[in-house]
Amino acid sequence: MKRIGLLSDTHGYLDDRIKHYFSEVDEIWHAGDIGSIELLDELKKFKTTVAVWGNIDDHIIRKDTKEFLRFSCEDVEVLMTHIGGKPGKYSKPAFDELRKASPQLFICGHSHILLVKMDPNYNMLWINPGAAGIKGFHKVRTIIRFSITKDRIHDLEVIELGKRA
Repeated sequence: MKRIGLLSDTHGYLDDRIKHYFSEVDEIWHAGDIGSIELLDELKKFKTTVAVWGNIDDHIIRKDTKEFLRFSCEDVEVLMTHIGGKPGKYSKPAFDELRKASPQLFICGHSHILLVKMDPNYNMLWINPGAAGIKGFHKVRTIIRFSITKDRIHDLEVIELGKRA
């Protein structure tokens, strides 16, 4: 079993409580718009961290991350990107990636809107953890914790960090 801490759209701001909420996770996954290499380095010092770059991330962050990241966690195939769209309305690059091979878990950020939904067209779970930072139009900052055991994604928790600002 692996416990995952998922966040996106920090835009250079790392709430101190994230480390508290992610203290028991095995890995942190960041779905882009990290905002600073220092923030990414801080997460990596704290826990094993995988991340994709977002549209606001500079060339320094992009050297250390990818636009699309495919990997396995336990027996679950994961595809993560920043600008993914949503079920039924994927961005063109995400749609092209999904057509190559459909994962069991698709993760994206960008919209600042928390949503977890099954996509029956691809038979996959789609997750956008919302935004953990203080920049943007979202009203409440959110992160997600969940577990993966073999091919099962379970114990998903949405954590509200409070109002944006």
